[in-house]
Amino acid sequence: MSSLDRKATTLAPYALGAFRIVVGALFASHGAASLFGVFGGVQGTGGGTVPFGTWPSWWAAVIQLACGLLVAFGVLHRGAAVLASGSMAYAYFIVHQPDGLLPLQNQGEQAALFAWSFLLLTFTGPGALALGRALRRAPQLAAA
Repeated sequence: MSSLDRKATTLAPYALGAFRIVVGALFASHGAASLFGVFGGVQGTGGGTVPFGTWPSWWAAVIQLACGLLVAFGVLHRGAAVLASGSMAYAYFIVHQPDGLLPLQNQGEQAALFAWSFLLLTFTGPGALALGRALRRAPQLAAA
Protein backbone atom coordinates (compact mmCIF):
# COMPACT_ATOMS: atom_id res chain seq x y z
CA MET A 1 0.00 0.00 0.00
CA SER A 2 1.42 3.36 -1.01
CA SER A 3 1.82 6.30 1.31
CA LEU A 4 -0.99 8.11 -0.50
CA ASP A 5 -3.31 5.10 -0.05
CA ARG A 6 -2.56 4.94 3.68
CA LYS A 7 -3.18 8.67 4.09
CA ALA A 8 -6.45 8.46 2.12
CA THR A 9 -7.59 5.52 4.26
CA THR A 10 -6.77 7.44 7.43
CA LEU A 11 -8.63 10.54 6.25
CA ALA A 12 -11.65 8.72 4.76
CA PRO A 13 -13.88 9.11 7.86
CA TYR A 14 -13.21 12.87 7.86
CA ALA A 15 -13.94 13.17 4.14
CA LEU A 16 -17.18 11.24 4.67
CA GLY A 17 -18.05 13.47 7.63
CA ALA A 18 -17.41 16.60 5.56
CA PHE A 19 -19.54 15.17 2.74
CA ARG A 20 -22.38 14.45 5.20
CA ILE A 21 -22.21 17.96 6.65
CA VAL A 22 -22.21 19.70 3.26
CA VAL A 23 -25.00 17.58 1.75
CA GLY A 24 -27.13 17.94 4.90
CA ALA A 25 -26.61 21.70 5.07
CA LEU A 26 -27.45 22.18 1.39
CA PHE A 27 -30.60 20.08 1.77
CA ALA A 28 -31.65 21.98 4.91
CA SER A 29 -31.13 25.30 3.11
CA HIS A 30 -33.69 24.24 0.46
CA GLY A 31 -36.20 23.53 3.21
CA ALA A 32 -35.47 26.81 5.00
CA ALA A 33 -35.86 28.75 1.74
CA SER A 34 -39.24 27.15 1.07
CA LEU A 35 -40.58 27.49 4.62
CA PHE A 36 -39.16 30.86 5.69
CA GLY A 37 -38.25 32.69 2.48
CA VAL A 38 -34.55 32.90 3.38
CA PHE A 39 -31.77 32.49 0.79
CA GLY A 40 -34.03 33.94 -1.89
CA GLY A 41 -37.13 31.89 -1.06
CA VAL A 42 -38.88 29.55 -3.45
CA GLN A 43 -37.65 29.77 -7.03
CA GLY A 44 -40.06 31.53 -9.32
CA THR A 45 -41.99 33.29 -6.52
CA GLY A 46 -39.77 36.32 -6.02
CA GLY A 47 -38.65 35.15 -2.59
CA GLY A 48 -41.95 33.72 -1.41
CA THR A 49 -42.64 30.67 0.70
CA VAL A 50 -44.68 27.53 0.25
CA PRO A 51 -48.18 27.91 1.75
CA PHE A 52 -48.63 26.04 5.02
CA GLY A 53 -49.75 22.44 4.65
CA THR A 54 -49.66 22.39 0.83
CA TRP A 55 -49.18 18.84 -0.49
CA PRO A 56 -46.50 17.89 -1.36
CA SER A 57 -44.45 21.10 -1.39
CA TRP A 58 -44.79 22.16 2.25
CA TRP A 59 -44.24 18.63 3.55
CA ALA A 60 -41.21 18.22 1.30
CA ALA A 61 -39.78 21.44 2.72
CA VAL A 62 -40.28 20.18 6.28
CA ILE A 63 -38.50 16.94 5.37
CA GLN A 64 -35.69 18.90 3.73
CA LEU A 65 -35.16 21.13 6.75
CA ALA A 66 -35.47 18.47 9.44
CA CYS A 67 -33.63 15.66 7.68
CA GLY A 68 -30.97 18.02 6.35
CA LEU A 69 -30.17 19.24 9.87
CA LEU A 70 -30.20 15.73 11.35
CA VAL A 71 -27.86 14.47 8.64
CA ALA A 72 -25.58 17.51 8.87
CA PHE A 73 -25.20 17.08 12.63
CA GLY A 74 -24.99 13.30 12.39
CA VAL A 75 -27.91 12.70 14.75
CA LEU A 76 -30.28 9.85 13.79
CA HIS A 77 -28.63 10.23 10.43
CA ARG A 78 -29.53 6.82 8.92
CA GLY A 79 -33.28 7.26 9.37
CA ALA A 80 -33.10 10.88 8.24
CA ALA A 81 -30.99 9.92 5.20
CA VAL A 82 -33.47 7.19 4.17
CA LEU A 83 -36.40 9.61 4.45
CA ALA A 84 -34.50 12.33 2.56
CA SER A 85 -33.48 9.89 -0.18
CA GLY A 86 -37.04 8.67 -0.57
CA SER A 87 -38.45 12.17 -0.73
CA MET A 88 -36.00 13.08 -3.48
CA ALA A 89 -36.76 9.88 -5.39
CA TYR A 90 -40.45 10.82 -5.16
CA ALA A 91 -39.63 14.33 -6.39
CA TYR A 92 -37.64 12.95 -9.30
CA PHE A 93 -40.16 10.38 -10.49
CA ILE A 94 -43.36 12.34 -9.80
CA VAL A 95 -42.30 15.94 -10.49
CA HIS A 96 -39.37 15.76 -12.92
CA GLN A 97 -39.52 12.46 -14.80
CA PRO A 98 -42.78 13.19 -16.66
CA ASP A 99 -40.97 16.11 -18.39
CA GLY A 100 -38.30 13.87 -19.91
CA LEU A 101 -36.47 10.61 -19.45
CA LEU A 102 -33.09 11.92 -18.30
CA PRO A 103 -32.24 14.41 -15.53
CA LEU A 104 -30.70 16.83 -18.04
CA GLN A 105 -33.97 16.82 -19.98
CA ASN A 106 -36.29 17.26 -16.99
CA GLN A 107 -34.25 19.51 -14.63
CA GLY A 108 -34.11 16.70 -12.08
CA GLU A 109 -30.34 16.75 -11.48
CA GLN A 110 -30.61 18.09 -7.93
CA ALA A 111 -33.29 15.60 -6.96
CA ALA A 112 -31.29 12.70 -8.42
CA LEU A 113 -28.04 13.80 -6.78
CA PHE A 114 -29.68 14.31 -3.39
CA ALA A 115 -31.49 10.96 -3.62
CA TRP A 116 -28.28 9.05 -4.39
CA SER A 117 -26.17 11.06 -1.91
CA PHE A 118 -28.55 10.32 0.95
CA LEU A 119 -28.82 6.68 -0.06
CA LEU A 120 -25.03 6.46 0.06
CA LEU A 121 -24.97 8.07 3.51
CA THR A 122 -27.55 5.55 4.70
CA PHE A 123 -25.12 2.71 4.04
CA THR A 124 -21.75 4.33 4.80
CA GLY A 125 -22.60 5.75 8.22
CA PRO A 126 -21.93 9.30 9.34
CA GLY A 127 -18.15 9.32 9.18
CA ALA A 128 -16.21 11.49 11.59
CA LEU A 129 -17.47 14.54 13.44
CA ALA A 130 -20.98 13.15 14.09
CA LEU A 131 -22.78 14.62 17.07
CA GLY A 132 -24.90 11.47 17.43
CA ARG A 133 -21.80 9.42 18.21
CA ALA A 134 -20.76 11.89 20.91
CA LEU A 135 -24.26 11.90 22.42
CA ARG A 136 -24.25 8.09 22.64
CA ARG A 137 -20.92 8.19 24.51
CA ALA A 138 -21.99 10.91 26.95
CA PRO A 139 -23.90 8.61 29.37
CA GLN A 140 -20.97 6.19 29.35
CA LEU A 141 -18.55 8.99 30.23
CA ALA A 142 -20.78 10.26 33.05
CA ALA A 143 -20.98 6.76 34.57
CA ALA A 144 -17.20 6.31 34.54
